[in-house]
Amino acid sequence: MRQQLSQENLAPLLEAENLEELSFVQLANLFSREKGISNFIPDGTFQVDPRNGDRVVFNSSRARRPHDNRPDGIELDVLEKDGKCVICQGETTGVIDLADLSEGFTFINKNLFPVFYPLTTIDDYPADFGGGNLGSEGRAAHGFHFLQWTSSLHDRDWHNLPGDDRVVVMKRLAALEERLLYGFRALQSNSSPGGEEYDGYVSIIKNYGHLVGGSLVHGHQQIVFSNVMPKHTHDNWRFQQERGETFSAYMLRENPTELLIRNYGPAVMMVPFFMRRSFDMLLLVKDTSKRYLHELNRDEIRAVTDGWQDAIQVMLRVMPRIGREVAYNVTTNNGPGAGFYFEFLPYTQEIGGLEHLGLIICQGNPGDSAEQIRAILSELRVDHDRSNYSGE
Repeated sequence: MRQQLSQENLAPLLEAENLEELSFVQLANLFSREKGISNFIPDGTFQVDPRNGDRVVFNSSRARRPHDNRPDGIELDVLEKDGKCVICQGETTGVIDLADLSEGFTFINKNLFPVFYPLTTIDDYPADFGGGNLGSEGRAAHGFHFLQWTSSLHDRDWHNLPGDDRVVVMKRLAALEERLLYGFRALQSNSSPGGEEYDGYVSIIKNYGHLVGGSLVHGHQQIVFSNVMPKHTHDNWRFQQERGETFSAYMLRENPTELLIRNYGPAVMMVPFFMRRSFDMLLLVKDTSKRYLHELNRDEIRAVTDGWQDAIQVMLRVMPRIGREVAYNVTTNNGPGAGFYFEFLPYTQEIGGLEHLGLIICQGNPGDSAEQIRAILSELRVDHDRSNYSGE
């Protein structure tokens, strides 16, 4: 029998079916009421590396985060019960959003091991949401950390999710992005580097594999809202200030045509000419006036979900071929200066000393990677057609 989170196991966890009906105060209260999270509250401070602007968030309790995806020979923390997924067993935090899929459902809940945690009461939030400098202890860091589970079915994730279901999942992620971005606006205003009013910064990522920060096999994405601007967000903003165009617009014009992987109409996938590791991919929305996921229309949402499926299917197939354990990250680039784009980053080589000095040694060639990716996508299409023909 397929492992999945049943409606029966979901019922005790369900705190809200539609996150758009929850205010900031209600979201904060739901975090404070979650008793399990109280054992893993982060330090609540961050520092900035004066050499390059990297943000360093301190979170001592996250080191105790358990895993269920380490390979044989590496001791597992106790996370599974009788070999069963704890998410499917309903042993997780309260659910704040739920949407039906063709089979099962997608849902969003609070991260039990959050990188950021909301301040205790609404009165604790400073007029400038960025937080003051706490001297040697760092600067105040606060916010929210959620998980979106792609499907209640354990064996379903982006690589095998039907097209309409992918749209539903991405639209729920977009709804949370919008709620987090603008949910505080009635409480205070804060000016971003782009000169517009925002309440903080939303980061959307996917980690797969213990080598790159993933801890659970059950397919999921992470969405973080905080007062800490990620370095990449600042880099995109600076790029636009210096060059007078977004990074997406630049790449759509300047990346060599031979590095194109696939055109999805409103979006395009490519290998960047500055590829840092073999098989790195960018998925860019062509309308460079779009800066956030919730701004995309349905056609754009469908295009990027098709791109997600293609990129993840490629990484799942190519990494075993080159003798690598499957592990990858997906990052979302939004906000001022970015346009809107995703990065797909398979862990095809380790980071060495020169890389830590900022001298990246890529063990591949962008043109070769693009050619191999296109070939794999052709294989996948043939396999899909053959499966449909045989009635499988």
